Amino acid sequence: MDRRLVHDELERVRADFRKLVESADDDALRRPSNGTRWNNRQLLFHMLLGYLITRALLGLVRIFGRLPRGASRVYANVLNAATPAFDEVNFLGSWAAGHTVSPARMAVMLDHTVDKLHRRLDAETDADLARSMHYPTRWDPYFKDYMTLADVYHFPTQHYDFHRRQLTLDE
Repeated sequence: MDRRLVHDELERVRADFRKLVESADDDALRRPSNGTRWNNRQLLFHMLLGYLITRALLGLVRIFGRLPRGASRVYANVLNAATPAFDEVNFLGSWAAGHTVSPARMAVMLDHTVDKLHRRLDAETDADLARSMHYPTRWDPYFKDYMTLADVYHFPTQHYDFHRRQLTLDE
């Protein structure tokens, strides 16, 4: 794994996110996004959420990566079966947080999370990065059936870049 690539991804997103929240006025933040049920402010929170949950996803790989491979397969299948409930919680959580967390606070939260991800990545061994588990592929298009810890470090930026294209802040 090229750690420098992940560090660069994190810094690119940090700068982009800050620019987005600092340049958007209230009207732009309230504007509907393209292809989601969220407005731009809610979608910005959802994009941040991808980074917030990554720390938990990394923990799951550390646990399931030490268990027999079938354990994570069962876990992923259970989560896949719960996709409709997940989708609703995912929508409502970002909807609510998008109303309550200010864009400036979102940028601070992303800064703290990116700093933690940088430190954690630097502490990972090659053996850690090779740990893997099954993931619920119905939860996100960037979840692969079987992901290494290294894959999980790339996930939030893939998620961010996808949703970045759905923002309508500049229209």
